[in-house]
Amino acid sequence: MNVQSKKPITAAEQSLLDRYSERRDALQGDASVTELRDGLVHDFAQTGLPGRRIETWHYTDLRTLLKSAPSDFSAEAGASAKPIVPDSIVLSARNDCQDSAIPDGMDVSSFKELLASERATDLLASKRSDDFIGRVNSMFVDGGSVVEVSKGAKLEKTIEFQNASLGGHLHTRMSVNIGEGASGTFIERQIAAGKTDSFVSSITDLTIGKGAAVTWIISQERGVSDTHLGQINIRLGEDARLTLFIANAGGHLVRQEVHVTADGENSDFALRGVNLLGGDSHTDITMEFDHLVANCVSAETLRNVVFDRARGVFQGQIRVAQIAQKTDAKMACNTLLLSDEGEFFSKPELEIFADDVQCGHGATVTDIDENHLFYLKARGISDSKARAMLVNAFISEIVEDLEQEDLVEAFENRFSEWLAQHA
Repeated sequence: MNVQSKKPITAAEQSLLDRYSERRDALQGDASVTELRDGLVHDFAQTGLPGRRIETWHYTDLRTLLKSAPSDFSAEAGASAKPIVPDSIVLSARNDCQDSAIPDGMDVSSFKELLASERATDLLASKRSDDFIGRVNSMFVDGGSVVEVSKGAKLEKTIEFQNASLGGHLHTRMSVNIGEGASGTFIERQIAAGKTDSFVSSITDLTIGKGAAVTWIISQERGVSDTHLGQINIRLGEDARLTLFIANAGGHLVRQEVHVTADGENSDFALRGVNLLGGDSHTDITMEFDHLVANCVSAETLRNVVFDRARGVFQGQIRVAQIAQKTDAKMACNTLLLSDEGEFFSKPELEIFADDVQCGHGATVTDIDENHLFYLKARGISDSKARAMLVNAFISEIVEDLEQEDLVEAFENRFSEWLAQHA
């Protein structure tokens, strides 16, 4: 398929168009899926990468930031890394290489089967005009997993899905349904397994059923030259409880979108995030939360640590419908800016149509407190170690919200290792 653009295009835009032309006939899906993909590519040729004029992409101008895209596609890496939490059940996010037995109460099948079904076109169709991640993923997606957790299932072990790239393009999707009253802990792990640059899009569609309780962790560990575009779309049922923990400690150009809809009363959502930013990286977390029913709770807290010339972004929008009375929604973004060349942009928003709510947001940017630093150094602790201790204390409060001892220990160790290399 040869696509003609009516506007000047960048090297990255041309590369994406060329890769689709080369890959088109080998992608999974019937004629209707191919037609949908062709339409998305045609639209992309006219509009190009999102830039500053699109409000939700104002601080992450892909047209400027994305200089190039790989010319090849990632080879299969499977699920081969040591799990974050020992004794976890490790699976491939692409469902191509299952390393462990799937536990009772959980079923995993290939996303390729879904691409061949009648649901495919509706699933891949973009719902928002600014949804570039959804569009580029739908253009190229050719693998992933469909996960079903049965009603009432209690998954005792942590489930870790590894999405590893050996370099080049990698586009995957997971469709996850947690049944009524079920519970479990899941880690979605984005890994760099090779030494060449990667361009990755990864989407998770997560539905939490009535009364279900889930901890979902996104651990982004891409390479220093990689581009990672992630998106998680969440629907919360009645009395559902979800803790979403996002840990960004890698990648060169990263955007993680979180789209949440509370359409069941008495749901409870907590977002906890840690961004460790160094070098000349650019990392963006953008969240949209729609409260559509009454008596729901949401709380979002992010802690960011910025070194070198790194640039970070948090955009958080909470929308409360008129019917969503008794909503309790809070949002906070706190940043340690440890470099004169680093930057962090915070854009919290509230859009409230109900009159009986408790909603609030706040943002802070600061450096390490010199009094705290002096206190530690006066007790014989070196400057570098004292700084590392204070940074660890800053982010540990968020990690401890995970509550599970093995998770807290694992992520405290991972963050300490990262800080030892960058502080």
